[in-house]
Amino acid sequence: MAERYLIDTNIIIYFFKDDFSEKEVERLSEIFDTSFNLSVIAQIEFLGWRGFTEEQFIQASQFLDSANIIPIDKNVAEQTIRLMRQQKIKLPDAIIAATCILHNFILVTRNFKDFTGVTDLTLLNPFSEDSYID
Repeated sequence: MAERYLIDTNIIIYFFKDDFSEKEVERLSEIFDTSFNLSVIAQIEFLGWRGFTEEQFIQASQFLDSANIIPIDKNVAEQTIRLMRQQKIKLPDAIIAATCILHNFILVTRNFKDFTGVTDLTLLNPFSEDSYID
């Protein structure tokens, strides 16, 4: 079975702003083509940014049209509660982590520190060659 990914908000921002090297863009493009999954939280964080011009907002919305948006259902809510009771983690990060854990996604993020201590979560930093953490 192919690896499945969930893309964190920071990666969407970097990709949309073209802040990756050619090699990193190639790697991410493959992930987006085969497994472009987002938590609804990442969708809200990305599209909710007030700094977009109207044209950029339209482009950003179109960019996310090809994503599979994962909602917050009862199972995600319950897993989020467990994570927040176990450790100090921000609500959006807990929802993203819970979504990954329940759906067996690898989280593509640059912000490894936001998920410190979350067990059963695999992280991938596309900016780094040696980037997996279980």
